[in-house]
Amino acid sequence: MVSIRKRRVTLLGFPSGKEYVTAPDRRTALAALSGSVLTACRARTEVAAPEIEFTRIPQADPTGREKNDIIEGRVKGHRAGQLLVLYARSGKWWLQPLVGQPFTRIKGAKWSNATHLGTEYAALLVEPGHHPPPVLDALPRRGNDVAAVVSVPGGKTPPSVTISFSGYEWRVRDAPSDRGGKNEYASSNAWTDANGAMHLRIAKRDADFTCAEVSLMRSLGYGTYRFVVRDISQLLPAAVFGMFTWDYAGGEQGNREMDIEISRWGDPVSKNAQYVVQPYYVAANVMRFTAPPGRLIHTFQWQHDRAAFRTMSGSRVVAEHAFTSGVPAPGIESVRMNLYVFRAPHTFRDGAEVVIENFEYLP
Repeated sequence: MVSIRKRRVTLLGFPSGKEYVTAPDRRTALAALSGSVLTACRARTEVAAPEIEFTRIPQADPTGREKNDIIEGRVKGHRAGQLLVLYARSGKWWLQPLVGQPFTRIKGAKWSNATHLGTEYAALLVEPGHHPPPVLDALPRRGNDVAAVVSVPGGKTPPSVTISFSGYEWRVRDAPSDRGGKNEYASSNAWTDANGAMHLRIAKRDADFTCAEVSLMRSLGYGTYRFVVRDISQLLPAAVFGMFTWDYAGGEQGNREMDIEISRWGDPVSKNAQYVVQPYYVAANVMRFTAPPGRLIHTFQWQHDRAAFRTMSGSRVVAEHAFTSGVPAPGIESVRMNLYVFRAPHTFRDGAEVVIENFEYLP
């Protein structure tokens, strides 16, 4: 505290006998006041350290490096341009989801990606230009271009229901999705019957519907994917049944999405099926066809720079097409099957069900 000396003086225009600060002491007082104001301003404008929060934590699995799951969270106090780097611990800390795709983008305040399983999971908030090591013995501390670091143990149980189908473990969706418009999903809408067939349904709930989706908990990469599906001719025009690949980390490659989709997209007179390599708005990336009633076998063969699709009814080829442009390379994609409502601008009156008898993958 600066001591301000006061002198009893008589100034023109001021009452006499009062204490005022004389000129030399005013400079001292102003300097002290300015210092106090600057200190207060610095205290008020000091930015709080950013924080990372996990909202979805995969299960702990010390032998799970061949499996993957979804990991999600929020960031508070970050700056534009900052990115997240994810690690999963399996002995050491391994960069996620891929060494070639090390960053997770923050959308608003939320982030989401896929990760291989481990015993612990970590997220680092980093500055642009950060070069994350592919493997770490220990996590870095905050400082330099690392703005925040947080780690959590893996969960004791999977965050989602899983079911077994065709020799694989599938995760059942129970979170909303914007695919086809705002749709709710329920884990009760996917199950296997006594013969091992997978059932997906759209179910009535109150004044609306819930949908179904399952996703494989491992990446398969290049190879042939085969789906055996019972009659889908009863589906309403606004229902969509999809068999596809999807990768949270593959945004620059259309999320590595390649689709076999059964739907009229709300138009009763439209063809009811299509093959797609995303993005769909490129005309050459879509091939429409008519899928007939009855049991069908859908396949796609994924190779370097080539994706060949085929649909068969018994021994008869219904449709086939090969894409040679825009075909993604493998990443941490998973095979998915879903049944949902294409909402805008169409209405949906009844529920629906699709039965997949078998799924097969050949490398």
